[in-house]
Amino acid sequence: MPRWLPRAMVLALALYACFMLGSWAFDQLIGLLTNVLIAFFLALAIEPAVSRMAAYGMRRGLATFFVFLGLMIFGIGFVVLLGSMLAGQIVDMVDEFPKYIDSVINWVNQTFRTELSRVEVQDSLLHSDWLQKYVQNSATGVLDVSTTVLGGLFRLLTIFLFSFYFAADGPRLRRALCSVLPPARQTEVLRAWEIAVDKTGGYIYSRGLMALISGVAHYILLMILEVPYAPALAVWVGLVSQFIPTIGTYLAGALPMLLAFTVDPWYALWVLGFVVIYQQFENYVLQPKLTAKTVDIHPAVAFGSVIAGTALLGAVGALVAIPAVATLQAFLGAYVKRYDVTDDPRVHGGSSRRPGRPLSARLRRLVTGPPAADAGDGERPQGGASRR
Repeated sequence: MPRWLPRAMVLALALYACFMLGSWAFDQLIGLLTNVLIAFFLALAIEPAVSRMAAYGMRRGLATFFVFLGLMIFGIGFVVLLGSMLAGQIVDMVDEFPKYIDSVINWVNQTFRTELSRVEVQDSLLHSDWLQKYVQNSATGVLDVSTTVLGGLFRLLTIFLFSFYFAADGPRLRRALCSVLPPARQTEVLRAWEIAVDKTGGYIYSRGLMALISGVAHYILLMILEVPYAPALAVWVGLVSQFIPTIGTYLAGALPMLLAFTVDPWYALWVLGFVVIYQQFENYVLQPKLTAKTVDIHPAVAFGSVIAGTALLGAVGALVAIPAVATLQAFLGAYVKRYDVTDDPRVHGGSSRRPGRPLSARLRRLVTGPPAADAGDGERPQGGASRR
């Protein structure tokens, strides 16, 4: 046996053990790493506001506290307003629910010529097996729901804590990071940090603009349908659909549909159809154009980055994909060597071949035959041959 073989086997086993240990640690810490990533981009988003307040002489930690306090007051006020509105509408809907059932049953009887009654429908629903199983599963799932809510609150607190430290100690963090790098690398890191702040701010601006457009569009629809609390519902749809990725659209559209149902059950279908159509318009027309202007990336790149981010990190990846890709593209653009483009028609979508005869001229040639000049040219060789 060669002397190096035992050492190689031990080294291979050690590398494999380190790889397995690293994979296990990464799986255990993926939640924390995701929270840190969200907190970092949140700190980049509020960096301009904090820096502006610090420029006027306010301590950076106090400026960060005021920014977070404003965000918290706005969020709590919005949730309380919608909660009180939703509670009142749910009470009204429960009181009017028998009337809704009667109207639906009457429509079914008139359309399909049946003889259903509300009492029979209620008895069949109350004594159905699926309802009893649903109640049992709901009772056993209360603990799971409580655990999920507590976990979400703890995760939210973790994100806010990390983002507060990132924003308040931004200059100190940059100095600590640059202290372990050579001067040339320090310039690149600071430039990348500045680009990330600009791109994240542009992304937040684009999402806010799309939230405004979405809120106005849904407000017009709700006002036409005379749905109560139309302004609050419009704000709800605009914010939730834009700042909660993947499932935000469905959460945003569920509440207007519920309140539209209290006015007229058919209005809920109108709201559902409008939400679906507007979502397609936003995904394929509005969002790519706004993202291309504010974040300065191609619409196809923005769309692909969202899909890739969702595949990698789920909802979090969809939220941070566009600013991350925009930052990477802007940073790497300075290191790509570019050349002058030649004045070739193919660059502008043309062809390098010389233009041929028009289609009408070619059809006329096929019908009437070649012109006289061409015929003479064709007879010359024969004449020359006969003379010879």
